[in-house]
Amino acid sequence: MAEEAINTDSSVQDQWGQICNQLKSEVGDTAFESWLKPLSLGSFSEGVMNICVPTRFMRNWVITHYSDRIHKIWEKKNPEIKNINFVVQTVNEETNSLYNPTCRSLLKKISSSPAPQNIYQSGANSVFANTNETTMNDSLSVPLNPQYTFDNFVVGKTNEFAYAAARKVAESRNISFNPLFLYSGVGLGKTHLMHAIAWHIKQQDPSRNIVYLSAEKFMYKFVRALRYKDTTAFKEQFRSVDVLMVDDVQFMGGKDTTQEEFFYTFNSLIEEGRQIIISADKSPADLEGIEARLKSRLGCGLVADIHPTDFDLRIGILNNKAKQLGVELPIKVAEFLAQKITSNIRELEGALRRVIAHSQLLSDKEITLDMTQDVLKDMLRSFDKRTTIDEIQKKVAEHFNISVKEMQSSRRARNVARPRQIAMYLAKQLTSRSLPEIGRKFDRDHTTVMHAVRKVEELIVEDISLAESIETLRRSLDA
Repeated sequence: MAEEAINTDSSVQDQWGQICNQLKSEVGDTAFESWLKPLSLGSFSEGVMNICVPTRFMRNWVITHYSDRIHKIWEKKNPEIKNINFVVQTVNEETNSLYNPTCRSLLKKISSSPAPQNIYQSGANSVFANTNETTMNDSLSVPLNPQYTFDNFVVGKTNEFAYAAARKVAESRNISFNPLFLYSGVGLGKTHLMHAIAWHIKQQDPSRNIVYLSAEKFMYKFVRALRYKDTTAFKEQFRSVDVLMVDDVQFMGGKDTTQEEFFYTFNSLIEEGRQIIISADKSPADLEGIEARLKSRLGCGLVADIHPTDFDLRIGILNNKAKQLGVELPIKVAEFLAQKITSNIRELEGALRRVIAHSQLLSDKEITLDMTQDVLKDMLRSFDKRTTIDEIQKKVAEHFNISVKEMQSSRRARNVARPRQIAMYLAKQLTSRSLPEIGRKFDRDHTTVMHAVRKVEELIVEDISLAESIETLRRSLDA
């Protein structure tokens, strides 16, 4: 049967676009950007649809995690497609795939964050090229973002020390600092640096066994090992790695049994000269709910913090991201965004992606300051009127005739505990702070905040008077 050209049947292109949209909604933006967006349509012959993948590493990952789902979705949309084959082919190779340009332009329209056309020709490509044959320990590790490399990390005064430390650990054949402890607030780049270290080490020596995971996943695997009486296998897995990377270690706070196991794993790897890299939202000494001996261990190597971005760094980040996305960003727009969005890098890049998407979806409309202000007016309004937890505490304390100090105290009397729960509830509703961050403002852990939120949600239904009081507080805070 002669090979069928996809561009003679626009319905197949439409189906691929619909499938991409559905996958994006199912797996989320991050996973879609990292693993599914780079896919492109290839040839279609005898019921077999070829999908091109930039690297063998990505092909293996897609086959393992997404191929069944893609096949099922497409089978429903087009019964003629009996099988899907994933073919390794770089984005620029079009000799075997006539349809990459169509697919790339289609993906550009359906995604809110267009991918740079040359992402696999730069730093990320060199990493993938060296990880074709050997991958990270997939049974333990979480996926790495291919865009989180050193080449894509913008360095400024507020993060240059952390960047230099991360680069030193990644490039050194011998153990330089052990452990390397990175800490910062939300969205300032510590996870980017963690991924960049892993990519760089794998590029230098693909044989090294690297495990990168969150503290929550470490806890999950440990609890599972306890449940199935398989702790020996758990210990062997984690104590045989060459590089152990644990993100957001603050979530181990209060989990004494997990901390104890992590402490022994930590000691075992240090004694054997294996590299450990940790990240958290606070310095080791300031971590809450962490045992003193583990704090001491975490702080015995090199501790590097990342400070909030300054204006110049935000300008650099915006220009770098715009360059990756193949867009020329006017300096007035960059300065406006850098001045208005100061909270973290994620929100800054999110705003830029939104402006670029708006421009490209409207027939390549020129990016101007007026257009930027119009597109982001709701977002900018929220930044201008952003409510803080301190303001919520003060307003709630005044309403219930108690002091903020009482609200933060350990008192459990109803006249103090109920306002405290209401303040926690409003903090969750009116701010973008995480549960642990809210808890710290009340000298509590995140589970207490969760309980408070659930309790107030129940009370609002049962008690009309309380519901009215909370609505009054909300309006006064929004005013």
